Amino acid sequence: VIAAMEAQAFVEPNMQKLIDVGLSLIPKDSVIARMIHDIREWREETPDWRTARELLAREYGYDTYGGNCHMVPNHGLIILSLLYGDDDFRKSLMIVNTSGWDTDCNSGNVGCLLGIKNGLQRINDSPYDWRGPVADRMFLPTADGGRAITDAVAETYRVVNIGRALAGQRPLAPKGGARFHFELPGSVQGFLAEDNLSIVNVARQSASGTRSLALQLPSSGVGRAATATFTPPEALAMPGYMLLASPTLYPGQTVRAQIATDTDTSAMTIARLFVRFYGANDQFELLGGPEVTTIPGTTQELVWTLPETGGRPIGQVGIELQATAAVTMYLNSLTWDGEPDVLFQRPADNGKVWRRAWVEGIDSYERWWPEAFRIIHNEGRGLLITGTREWRNYAIETMLTPHMCDVFGLAVRVQGMRRFYALLLSRTSTGMGTARIVKALDGDTILAEAPFEWSFGTGYDFRLEIVGTRLHGYVVEANTGQTKLSLEASDLAQPLDGGGVALVVDAGRIATDQVRVMPIK
Repeated sequence: VIAAMEAQAFVEPNMQKLIDVGLSLIPKDSVIARMIHDIREWREETPDWRTARELLAREYGYDTYGGNCHMVPNHGLIILSLLYGDDDFRKSLMIVNTSGWDTDCNSGNVGCLLGIKNGLQRINDSPYDWRGPVADRMFLPTADGGRAITDAVAETYRVVNIGRALAGQRPLAPKGGARFHFELPGSVQGFLAEDNLSIVNVARQSASGTRSLALQLPSSGVGRAATATFTPPEALAMPGYMLLASPTLYPGQTVRAQIATDTDTSAMTIARLFVRFYGANDQFELLGGPEVTTIPGTTQELVWTLPETGGRPIGQVGIELQATAAVTMYLNSLTWDGEPDVLFQRPADNGKVWRRAWVEGIDSYERWWPEAFRIIHNEGRGLLITGTREWRNYAIETMLTPHMCDVFGLAVRVQGMRRFYALLLSRTSTGMGTARIVKALDGDTILAEAPFEWSFGTGYDFRLEIVGTRLHGYVVEANTGQTKLSLEASDLAQPLDGGGVALVVDAGRIATDQVRVMPIK
């Protein structure tokens, strides 16, 4: 019912008609239909939502519909808050939150429907600042960890472009496809101001679009604004739900930002890009890029290829201004490109957050053994994943030691637990060792294979390259360098166009100390 209401809310402003649309798609004698009918009657009979909430709890509460957050009573709270909320964003959310039960999901549905139906302006016109504290930030924890740290603007364009693809239209890509472009009114895309700085989305000073992010420094000094590229410190110990995520930005990639300062400023202003990575004691450490002295009224580009960070994940990217007087700088866009050139390893200062950069699609990621990566999966296939969908042409190298397992290896262009290419060592039903390049998509497809004898406790140097639709895999016995294998394959049938990397183990345990990813031109 709620999904149908949200779909219809794009064109129908009347709440009662939206409920009728939802009801038209379910059986008239169903529990949900009967409950919605009762809530409508209660709305007519009593003006107090608290009384209606007690009636809902008595007739359709958790004591009747048990389990973990049963959908019937929570569905009822969504309808109740929409009917008693008088089409007011604040009042409706107050009711659904105060009513309890599964408040996060219920509030999400209520806010979503009212946002679609009434538009952004009704939220902006509220006396409450609904958008500022959130700053467009979103978390999407999945096995595709590079999608986890995102923002409302990026996801809006993804949804819109899905619809455009279905309609045979070209995707929208503001400012050349920049990750942060600020083209939607009021958007800040996760950027938060620090020090004495303030930020606001403005409809001017955009060299390649219509809007930009104004960074306002009210007096001389230093100011910074940054956005998350990995799990932020406040989410590391998120209660209830652990955030599974990989960084979106890595060493070896090139960050680019377009900036401009006001034409009438008298301040001498220096700008630079910076990142923060998780360093000693899992605390942020700042790493600054090259400085540029701005030219008032002129659009300039900051460019910085990020250096190696010693295995420490990058948690933020931002821009810093240092000015001799008050100044306003406009950030037109910020983005990055290229494949990473990164060595994943245990950092010298140890810590724990570096492990969180890998999405654990495995049973156990051992933390007390000397190897940086000792992973166990008891049954079936397990993956330890990092990287993003933007990675395309690159190579991955590591030395893997199988302790006891059926299959092991590494994967590229990983888009989840069942979408990737992999170079794997396994044994046939007759016990013969085999090397394979496999495509996982709607099941496994063997793209290439060859005999390769291997044994437990022996280290094997793996390298898997992917360029376009071609893959090249190498395996060498690490101790002797004698047992060598080279496999080539191509995939022209629905190829995976990008993705991260993974260590793969099937029913057993493997270990390695370092994983290297590097670009291939």
